[in-house]
Amino acid sequence: MHCPFCRHPDSRVVDSRTTDDGTSIRRRRQCPDCSRRFTTVETCSLMVVKRSGVTEPFSRTKVINGVRKACQGRPVTEDALAQLGQRVEEAVRATGSAELTTHDVGLAILGPLQELDLVAYLRFASVYRAFDSLDDFEAAIAELREQGERPDADDEDVDDVVEERRENDRGSAGAAQVPVPAHAAD
Repeated sequence: MHCPFCRHPDSRVVDSRTTDDGTSIRRRRQCPDCSRRFTTVETCSLMVVKRSGVTEPFSRTKVINGVRKACQGRPVTEDALAQLGQRVEEAVRATGSAELTTHDVGLAILGPLQELDLVAYLRFASVYRAFDSLDDFEAAIAELREQGERPDADDEDVDDVVEERRENDRGSAGAAQVPVPAHAAD
């Protein structure tokens, strides 16, 4: 590490501490040449390979923004979205892989999102599990009901999503559009 003051090519670590969330290390360094101190922050890089082949750093903010679109009109707080973003980041980092695809990130979102809100989960899953027809939605709903995750208050909302998709599939001009999330990690 070069000294930011005198550009000496070396430095000595005086103190090291992990940050509050444990994802990075803060190091206090001292230059052996000019004796000035400075701080560095080290983080482990996690790269995401997009569909276009472009590689970029993982962004928790992009995850949250994509999930926010799926949660539009749902009773989901910003705090819950932030917690979901943290859980997803922890999960993808736990894979031990330095590079993931956007599809992998999307799949990592599905579990925490299912626990957060089932309607948002169905909206998001329609993109990442590539639902092609109403049958795919109905199969996903049946799977949720078999898991015992059937929400008392949200049953009508889930059925509304299915009915809206049914109307859209028929080409009904007056059918309400269900927001489907953009690719969260793109």
